[in-house]
Amino acid sequence: MASILSNLRNTVVAGVVLTVILYLVLASALGSGPIFDHGWFAFFFRWLHVLSGVMWIGLLWYFNFVQIPNMPNIPDDQKPAIGKVIAPAALWWFRWGAMATIVTGLILAAMNGYLVDAIALGSTDGGASTPIGIGMWLGVIMWFNVWFVIWPNQKKALGMVEVAADEKAAAARTAMLFSRTNTLLSIPMLFCMVAAQNGGFGF
Repeated sequence: MASILSNLRNTVVAGVVLTVILYLVLASALGSGPIFDHGWFAFFFRWLHVLSGVMWIGLLWYFNFVQIPNMPNIPDDQKPAIGKVIAPAALWWFRWGAMATIVTGLILAAMNGYLVDAIALGSTDGGASTPIGIGMWLGVIMWFNVWFVIWPNQKKALGMVEVAADEKAAAARTAMLFSRTNTLLSIPMLFCMVAAQNGGFGF
């Protein structure tokens, strides 16, 4: 067990194997073997969408609830460990978590037949897709902020791109403000996503 838990790759692989075993056991107990039809693949992409979203929003909240508020409390001689090691690694998973969330979400919406209606905010289906559409658009805005505002500015703020000291400070502030914007948007975004699937709007 120690060899599994002491290595992240082994831990993740073990988690996937355990998931497959649980799926097969439950399917067998319920008397329904795995049927790899359209419904199953729609479920599979929903699962991937949730996993990706947990990675993305989890890191967004880590930055905003843990790292940013506590940076002033870290001694200056220790800050390079955050800027040179922790932050770049977290930002890699952060931006690719965002990308995976958007891609799997769009695939899921297309597979379930509501992609166009959601993009149109329900104007094409009598409003049924309005909640999920709002959630999707908020997610797209957040994804755009990650890739085209936060990440370019973080590269300057962390010294990955050489800029003048004043530009570095401005980039750090811009990255922080847009990260806070995404934190703000994540709350109604998650509400719309969950409500659309669970009757939060009464339909």
